[in-house]
This record gives sequence, structure tokens and C-alpha cells, in this order.
Amino acid sequence: MSIRSLFPFEKWDFKSESILAGLPPEDYALLTLHQTEHLYAKGEIIFREGGFPTGIFFIKEGKVKKYKADKEGREQIIYVANTGELIGYHAILAQDHYPDSAAALENSSIVFIPKEDFLEAMQQSEVLSKRLLKTLSHEFSVLTNSLSLFTQKSAKERLAIQLIILREKYKVDFKPGMHVEINMSRKDLANLVGTARENVVRLLSELKQEGILETTGSKITILNIDKLLSIAKS
Repeated sequence: MSIRSLFPFEKWDFKSESILAGLPPEDYALLTLHQTEHLYAKGEIIFREGGFPTGIFFIKEGKVKKYKADKEGREQIIYVANTGELIGYHAILAQDHYPDSAAALENSSIVFIPKEDFLEAMQQSEVLSKRLLKTLSHEFSVLTNSLSLFTQKSAKERLAIQLIILREKYKVDFKPGMHVEINMSRKDLANLVGTARENVVRLLSELKQEGILETTGSKITILNIDKLLSIAKS
């Protein structure tokens, strides 16, 4: 049985990986007419909060964190975007500056699509415009649910939820019964969960003692997804 039948991913996880999939050839060609591909090292900034957008970004391979930072530089990670997803288009649609920042979580290959091509493709493609509208509506729902996490869920429950979502993002050639390895720094994980790094380290130690996961450096291997699900649903 798929884990997606046991856990409400749609409540907590953005869905932008299907925006470009299966676009009519003429629409895709228009969108990607002047695209350029760039390699980003782990930790490298893709765009900064407050900057003015000149295009959108398609994650060809890799993972990207979207986050906001306070005056002291402390981050709150809003979302981890995966291979196949679009980022940076919200600011263009709103005709505004970037509302958040984005940086590579690992070495990533990212395609840049100029703003002019994106807007023209949107005007020409009914399929693309409908998909973007549907995705934006879903993202608003996810953000609303995410806000409720901090008032309705403990740090341990929030950690369990994020580990389940990350497990799906880090699957590679997955087969039933395989363990999935998540590679994320404790600082980034704490910023995603919305708690102190020390608290995440303590909670991971508890989960390790319970036989739910194993850790090696920054790597986390989920051993018992059923127990993790029970914590997330509590």
C-alpha cells in the first residue's frame, strides 16, 4: 500500500511538479525559447527576498529551500522544492518583489526562463494558465494548514510530518521495503520544523532510541515509517 493513501500529503505539500508536464508542444516551445541552464552549489542563493524578478526557475535536478529570514538572519523554511518544480513565479504574477528567498539544498541544475517568455506563454496557453491558477489555490490551502501546525502540533509532531514529506522527496528508484535517506543539515531541518536546532537534535535522538530512524552525520534514514505516521497523526 502506498504511503500516500495513509498520510494527507495534499494538506502539507505544495504541488507544482505537474505545471510543465505534458504541456502542448507549441506552448512548451514558447515558454522555453530562451531558457538557460545553471548549476548551483549547495547553499548558493537563487534569489533573495525583496529582489525584483526577471524570470522563473525550473528545478531540472536537485532540491531548493524557500525561506524567510528575520533581522538577525534567522531562517524559517517555508517549503522544500524538488526536481521538476517551478519557483519564483509568484512575484511575477503579483507584479511585485520576491516575498521570500531561495537557495540550493544540494548541488542542483536549474533552468532560468525569462519573465517575458513566461508571461507570453501564459497569455497563449490556456492549459498553463489554468494549471498555475490551480497550483496557486492549492498553495494557499497548504500555507493555511502549515500555520495551524504551530498552534495545534507539538515540535515532535511537526518534525514527524516534515520527515514524512521529506522522505517522499528523497526517494530515488524506490521499491517497497527500501529505506529512504534524507540528507539535510540539522539547522535547515530545525528551520523547516520551526524550532531550535538543539530541540531537533534532541527529538531525533528520541526517535532514534525508539527505533524509528538512524542518523549518520547530516543523513537521516527512516527505518519505521508506520511509527512515524502514528506520531504525525497524534
